[in-house]
Amino acid sequence: MSWEDELFALFDDLEGQAGALAAAERGAEHADRSRAEYQTVTLASRLMASVGTELTLTVTGVGALTGTVDRVASDWLLVSAGQHDWVISADAVMTVERASVRSIPEVAWSPLARLGLGAALRRIAEAGERCLLHLRDGSRHEGTLRRIGVDFCELVEGDDRRMILVPFGALAAAQSRAEG
Repeated sequence: MSWEDELFALFDDLEGQAGALAAAERGAEHADRSRAEYQTVTLASRLMASVGTELTLTVTGVGALTGTVDRVASDWLLVSAGQHDWVISADAVMTVERASVRSIPEVAWSPLARLGLGAALRRIAEAGERCLLHLRDGSRHEGTLRRIGVDFCELVEGDDRRMILVPFGALAAAQSRAEG
């Protein structure tokens, strides 16, 4: 091999090494950027991408619940499970199985998805529907929601129509109750 061929072979080798180093650097930069961007993904945005999907949620005070996600907001979600609908406080969710790998950022959500837990509970109260409130400590109270405050709800319970105030911080979920 002539010195000229050896020189070109050396240049080809160096060029290949430089290309490999550049590709590795680009890959590491892309991975760093992906990790940094993923740090902004919220659980609510993953659940929003899972609307219409059957998931299994573990909820504080309730346990495992399998159902279809019908609606998601930043601090609550609506799940249909069998004959019941569940309004679940998002911060009572401990685990989620079978969620979408995608996410939908909050800027792309409907304005209705920005309504708080109180708005969902007001809808139940306005309909006069019976419900079962599941508290985070595992206790339950069955009755009819009467009024909803900023950070609590009023439940009328039992034949004696006893009124119970339940702070949102204690509420894990509200489950619909079929009459009859």
